[in-house]
Amino acid sequence: MSLFFQAPEVGEDLHKMERPPYLWGVAAALGAFLLYALTLAPTTAFWDASEYIATAHTLGIPHPPGNPFFIVLAKVWSLLLAPTGLSVAVRINLFAAATSAAATGFFYLIAHRVLWGIFLDRRLAQVAALASSLIGATAFTVWNQSNVNEKVYTLSVMIIAIVSWLAVLWHDRGEEPGTERYILWALFLLAIGSASHMMSVLPAPALGVLLLLSRPYRLLTVGFISRATLVIALGISFNFVLPIRAELDPVINEGDPTCVSVGQAAAAVFSQGRVGCPALSSALSREQYQTPPVWQRKAPFTAQMATFMQYFEWQWARGLDASELPAPRRFLPTVLFLALGFVGLYAAWVSDRTLFAYLAVLAGTLTVGLVVYLNFRHGYSLHADLDQVQREVRERDYFYIATFSYWGCLAGIGLAWLWNAASRRINGGPALHHLKTAPILLLALLPLMLNWPWATRSGDYAARDWAYDLLMSVEPYGVLFTNGDNDTFPLWYLQEVEEVRQDVTVIVGQYLFTTWYPRQLQELTLPGRQRPYDAALAPNLYEDRAAPTTSLTTIDPDVLEQVSSVQLPDDVTVSFPKLAVTYPSGMVLDRSEQIALRIINDSALERPIYFSSAGGMMSRLGLERWGVRHGLTTKLEMRNLETDPHEGMIRGSPEYGSVWLDLEKSLKLYDEIYEYRGLRDRAIWADRSTTMMPYQYYVMALQLSDAAQLDGRSPELVQRLRDDARAFQEVAGGGQRVASTVDIS
Repeated sequence: MSLFFQAPEVGEDLHKMERPPYLWGVAAALGAFLLYALTLAPTTAFWDASEYIATAHTLGIPHPPGNPFFIVLAKVWSLLLAPTGLSVAVRINLFAAATSAAATGFFYLIAHRVLWGIFLDRRLAQVAALASSLIGATAFTVWNQSNVNEKVYTLSVMIIAIVSWLAVLWHDRGEEPGTERYILWALFLLAIGSASHMMSVLPAPALGVLLLLSRPYRLLTVGFISRATLVIALGISFNFVLPIRAELDPVINEGDPTCVSVGQAAAAVFSQGRVGCPALSSALSREQYQTPPVWQRKAPFTAQMATFMQYFEWQWARGLDASELPAPRRFLPTVLFLALGFVGLYAAWVSDRTLFAYLAVLAGTLTVGLVVYLNFRHGYSLHADLDQVQREVRERDYFYIATFSYWGCLAGIGLAWLWNAASRRINGGPALHHLKTAPILLLALLPLMLNWPWATRSGDYAARDWAYDLLMSVEPYGVLFTNGDNDTFPLWYLQEVEEVRQDVTVIVGQYLFTTWYPRQLQELTLPGRQRPYDAALAPNLYEDRAAPTTSLTTIDPDVLEQVSSVQLPDDVTVSFPKLAVTYPSGMVLDRSEQIALRIINDSALERPIYFSSAGGMMSRLGLERWGVRHGLTTKLEMRNLETDPHEGMIRGSPEYGSVWLDLEKSLKLYDEIYEYRGLRDRAIWADRSTTMMPYQYYVMALQLSDAAQLDGRSPELVQRLRDDARAFQEVAGGGQRVASTVDIS
């Protein structure tokens, strides 16, 4: 072993003699921030990005647990950047970039601390630690989640990195007077971080082990314990933001965690939702997700570990193969960086056993421990052959962002250890042999080069334009029923941040199961609160109309709250203006469907009714026979389409679904109103679980071309629409570099 490593002959005092290289850490963080800024999303993105950007901008309350610490920090950050003239979305996306880059800086300091004990040369350790920060910052998921604020997790990664650095400082300087503050700060960050997301508390087991091994007697005093209790309580108390803000009734107020008294709110906050205020407790405990205990596995542990390893394989060379599945081309980089991480842990073992204990426990927590705790169903793509109920609705790699950032740090330490080991076999002075073997460090560039095309979000306007196109498809004061996150959250972003088409009432079908959401819809559509239609946004698109004179439903709120699923004992006919639907005996109408029917009935005379697709809620309610394609949306027409169609309506061919289309209006939307950036022309669409969005454009263009041909429109128009359909199909297949186009002529 001596051929490859020579242990230092100095004690731990080496690390107490000089100030840590904070400027180098800042440089590493700035380098990561610059990379993220260069590849930054220029607007919102799919999944939760729109929800978090909108709630940060409006100080609203996102889905449970509400993330108040993130929301407030992001709002402050956005206000500080407001004088720059950057858009709200860019400012919030830069918040993700900044917090992730800050984590890179602190992981740099940790890597340097380990490597200093190996190189015994401050400057060599400073250079070697850069490899660590580069690998961690450019791991695929880390990078892809740092250039758009899709989740709240970059803030948690930063907290994990800071707490880890405070643990190192305590280990090195804990004998000095007043250094208990390092542990107090760590405890405070863990506590207040939990008010953003519980990912923030993941360093707790490793911190506990380090404190047991490093001067526990300094902390076992009444003074320290009382101060620690106080700072933990202070951090957790940030959750009081939720009931305070909910009481002010923001437009986005998910869960409505209001409380009748301060005492009930306090009980819920300090018990983490186990007792106290019901609404706040439900939010803090994430009751709506009905997560089973970890011993009730949603999938076999081996399957869960296989999915984790699939995501691990993406991190270091995502661009070598377009497939989401494990690929032979990515095998060697995966094995390399997996091995380098273990070498990094070995280097920590040799350098400092106590520090190794912290790093090893943290590694175990962020890998196997996290897989056990998260308890996911089968992987979205790894087990695509299974029924959707048995697998996740999307890839869940973002839950492991801290894992991959940290493993990149360890891999960089391992790479530096190999550099040092190789240099000892070269003849010459220390500077010369390290210079000759320096090309080894170029391996740290692999993730940067191989992940860029897949991790970048530069120029991606797809989610924003999808939302714009969907909202512009709806007539003034329309009601739009949506099916899930991706046809809902971007609409919230556009309405609350860009203030586009705020007159449209967006209804999330799944939320109608709750008691708070239908009540909020009623309140937000009352005549005094109904937001107006701005005809100047698209002149001559729609006729302006008077605002509705009533809420979207007139049912008493107390009655509305009592609605529950029912199995029909007999055939039941539900009448709307000019049409009626009969539901057979034995059919179950759940709460959401009954409320949707009542909303349609009460709104139809003053509010046009739309659905984001003819499937989902519209199909379950048996209303598709009255559906007319209106651009991307389907409008519910209150008339017999066979005998009384509107002028301009045409029915498509059977091979294209025999759907009814408002051809004139749809062509106007398609050619004059819609925006398609990143939807019709794109090299790589990395997230395959969102390809349904460009696919819907493909279907729309195809059906429009069919209707245009049936209506005797020009062959040039028909061919242009078919060419567009082909382009949308390519994007839906993964992008021009991935998809193989099927002939649709």
